[in-house]
Amino acid sequence: MTPLPTLRQLQFFMALVRRESFSKAAEDCLVSQSTLSSAIKEMEALMAQQLVDRSTRAFALTPAGEEVAKRAPALLAGAEDLVRSASGRNPLEGPFTLGIIPTIAPFMLPRAAKALKKAYPKLQLYLREDLTATLAERLAAGLIDAAILAFPYDLPGLDSFEFSDDPFWFACANDHPLADKKSLRRDDIKGCELLLLEDGHCLREHAIDACELRDRDAAASFGGTSLFTLAQMAKSGLGATLLPDMAVREGLAKSTGLKVIPFTKPVPSRKIGIAWRRGSGRREEAEALAETIKTALN
Repeated sequence: MTPLPTLRQLQFFMALVRRESFSKAAEDCLVSQSTLSSAIKEMEALMAQQLVDRSTRAFALTPAGEEVAKRAPALLAGAEDLVRSASGRNPLEGPFTLGIIPTIAPFMLPRAAKALKKAYPKLQLYLREDLTATLAERLAAGLIDAAILAFPYDLPGLDSFEFSDDPFWFACANDHPLADKKSLRRDDIKGCELLLLEDGHCLREHAIDACELRDRDAAASFGGTSLFTLAQMAKSGLGATLLPDMAVREGLAKSTGLKVIPFTKPVPSRKIGIAWRRGSGRREEAEALAETIKTALN
């Protein structure tokens, strides 16, 4: 019988591939760095192949490591689905790790978490806030079960379901040249200096695409890391910004003294949805989560 690596070793290896760091991978797996390193070495000895190239300072996989990294996620997903099916538990009972991006989390979670607790009292919900690209990687590696994201966004190997529309508002200080407008067309803000989130936040790309802007319409002198920071900068007169409807409804503009102006049709917007790993058996749970959250937000 061919000796096989354990699922735990595969989990450690995929955490290392994702984080490109033994210490960070160990932190994600809640073990010591020496424990994770020993598990990887045992796996290499078992397979008689070196998986991690230790001859360079930068993290790199050997060709054998690349092949294992490509095949391991499907094995782990299948094992996870097997355990879930054999347990006989009902959907949304027990632990469930949900990722969520920073431009949604503070505006959705307060109401959504309360509704989910009421609808699924046996659900043990663990939340992970991060950028879309990182959450997609964590989903593919089996480190989270599903993620609330903004769309459009390309998610190879993942399935998704959009459940809400989130229109953009133009937000500015009361003395801004456009502050007296009752509504705006997309063309009205072209050439207007806009404060947007820095590269890496999908909201930046969504705002630029939805409003048919160019990158140079965004203020090059400032790249915010949160909508709260953008609102404060706009209030200070450094430029205007675009806020998603869920942030406006939760009082972000009002609390910072910003004037918000709606767009005429077709209103620029982003879509809110939930993603899960293809083949993981999480579709039913993901769609149930989405329906509960949608109801809570309306």
